[in-house]
Amino acid sequence: MKRSFRTIFLLALSLLLLTVTALADTGPKSKLTVKVKNAPQELYYLDLLSMEGAPRHPSLTEEELAVLDQELYSALLAAIPVGWHGCVSQGTDGAPIWGELTPDENGCHTFSYYGVPWTYRVLMVTKSGEVFLSEVQTRRMLQSSVTVYWAAKSLSAAPLWVGYALELLSTLVPTLLLEGLLLALLGLWNRRNLLVFLAANVATQLAMFLILGTTALKEGVGFGYYLLFIPLELVILLAETAAYRRLFTGSGKRRATVYGISANLCSAVLGWFLAEPVWKFIVSIS
Repeated sequence: MKRSFRTIFLLALSLLLLTVTALADTGPKSKLTVKVKNAPQELYYLDLLSMEGAPRHPSLTEEELAVLDQELYSALLAAIPVGWHGCVSQGTDGAPIWGELTPDENGCHTFSYYGVPWTYRVLMVTKSGEVFLSEVQTRRMLQSSVTVYWAAKSLSAAPLWVGYALELLSTLVPTLLLEGLLLALLGLWNRRNLLVFLAANVATQLAMFLILGTTALKEGVGFGYYLLFIPLELVILLAETAAYRRLFTGSGKRRATVYGISANLCSAVLGWFLAEPVWKFIVSIS
């Protein structure tokens, strides 16, 4: 048994060493991607509007301002409603923001960094004088995307529940598959053990989602996420192992213990490395 715990300790230490760079990262920043469907077939500028404070720090350099279409730029400024200001065209009230008035090669406008407002509107102005101004929107995740349907002059975002459902399934499904495979390999597969296994994992993964999954969507996968991940996974390992030792049949407590520890370590390592790519995928479609 001592050898097993020594092995567990070494595995955990290896995990920490492999992810030093992840923990050293300062964490994800705010980002809003605006996608434009059926975009105008002419030059247009798109900006994010904020009503937070007044613009004091320009987002565009003098060189960037010089290459803009001055007539279109003036039309964009004129279309900004009273009480609002353009985050890129006019600047921010303190926190910087990165963004472009023109679309990238994918027809998207990405606004990022600390200055991205939580409450905003999207403004589009074309060279021919067409204007689209969205209703007031509120970001509910640190990073997300919205779509402007130019032909319909409307804006929409994916329902919030889609992101939450994907976040829950992204941890629950891989865990059930991986730990279920280990259950069979260790000869513990029977009706009672399967029910105990399913009940334990659904309960712990739901708790994991409520604590970590919602954190990932609201704050991103960064230092705080991983700092919470380790003790939470340890609590789950201890809780599930205790349940397996008490409730599993057809095996001794030693084999149930080995299963509980090894299964949770494997799923923890998998969850650790999947957390960021899964979060980025959810953001890209949310």
